Amino acid sequence: MMCFVSSVFSQVSAQQRQDPWNESQLMDPALLASRITQHKTKDLVIISVGPEAIIKGSVDIGPTHEPENLEKLKNYLKKIPKGREVVIYCGCCPFVKCPNIRPAFQLLQEMGFKNAKLLNLPKNIKTDWLDKDYPTND
Repeated sequence: MMCFVSSVFSQVSAQQRQDPWNESQLMDPALLASRITQHKTKDLVIISVGPEAIIKGSVDIGPTHEPENLEKLKNYLKKIPKGREVVIYCGCCPFVKCPNIRPAFQLLQEMGFKNAKLLNLPKNIKTDWLDKDYPTND
């Protein structure tokens, strides 16, 4: 039993070491949806780093596990002030398996973005956004 607990703990610890964000950098989907609905996104940049830009007002970069899309994100971010709030999301799959959010968030940090956020979509974009009827691009 003790071996099992130790194994689970080490897996969780390894996952936490891989995540370049902390809890305070996760944005709740309800908060983002509310800001979009209330037209309070003037100082906000929303970037899709997954298969497509589903969320209303988001920019489509493409899956950032692909080097050319990570470079595309880097070039896009060069035009954004470092103090601006930048929210990235993917939603292709559960957070723990997503190949796109970690390289994208790491890049935000490396480039010095002080207000970087990751949209908290622990399951996927369908469950955590679409099924809740949150705003989408037409």
